[in-house]
Amino acid sequence: MWRLGDDLVVRIPWQTTSADTQLLNEHTWLPTLAPLLPLPVPVPQRLGQPSERYPHPWIVTTWVSGTPADIAPATSGNLAAEALATFLTSLHQPAPAGAPEDSVRGGPLAQAVKGAAQKFMFTAMADACDEVANAEQKPTPDPQAIRSIWDDAVAAPQWEGQPLWLHGDLHPANVLTSDGDLCGVVDFGDMCTGDPAFDLAACWILLPDMKAIEHFRSACPLAADHATWRRARGWAIWRASGSLAVATAGHPGGKPSWGPPALDSLQRLTESVA
Repeated sequence: MWRLGDDLVVRIPWQTTSADTQLLNEHTWLPTLAPLLPLPVPVPQRLGQPSERYPHPWIVTTWVSGTPADIAPATSGNLAAEALATFLTSLHQPAPAGAPEDSVRGGPLAQAVKGAAQKFMFTAMADACDEVANAEQKPTPDPQAIRSIWDDAVAAPQWEGQPLWLHGDLHPANVLTSDGDLCGVVDFGDMCTGDPAFDLAACWILLPDMKAIEHFRSACPLAADHATWRRARGWAIWRASGSLAVATAGHPGGKPSWGPPALDSLQRLTESVA
């Protein structure tokens, strides 16, 4: 990303085909959604076309001020919970025909990770938990409790409502904070449609404690449904697993700041069912 004056930013994806598709989806759909959302988001202004100098599309969006939550976590508790609930309630509206879909995000949890991949996820997650916990001098979440939460989420009744708009990538690096509260949401490249439980899972990794998570649930109508909440807990484990993998990947590409929020989210999950 390159700042363009005070109000704009140029985003030039370093990935390939998948990033191209994500950027085009964001350019097509986010301008329609942005006015409905209560937190600032990067609104596309211009779409750059591939050329010999750079063979992929690129985009100019509005700049959103704030600090990524993996660097400055939300600390305001109920205020942050209210902000997240209001944002997701505004976002989770029925999507029109032709809206982007994702083969994993927003679909059945059981299809996201299964068989050998599921076994590997839990093995890799346990190793990464140990590494981050040792570095942070924090306890390691109970792996049996985590697996029980996952199994319960997989067994929960599936979403039978209309496909709803999803952000699709609500981890701390994509949510901005200021003075301990949420102040913006960025990177809508994975925006898609489906089960809102996928986005609701973000409360476990973004909010500071169980009191705030309980406030979020009471303030977010879709989170009140018990089956949806069970699925959200499973997606929170999926999110934590991916974040821990990135945190412990080393260089290049590793982001150690992703580890502590993921570890804390697993600890909160296990506390919630203790």
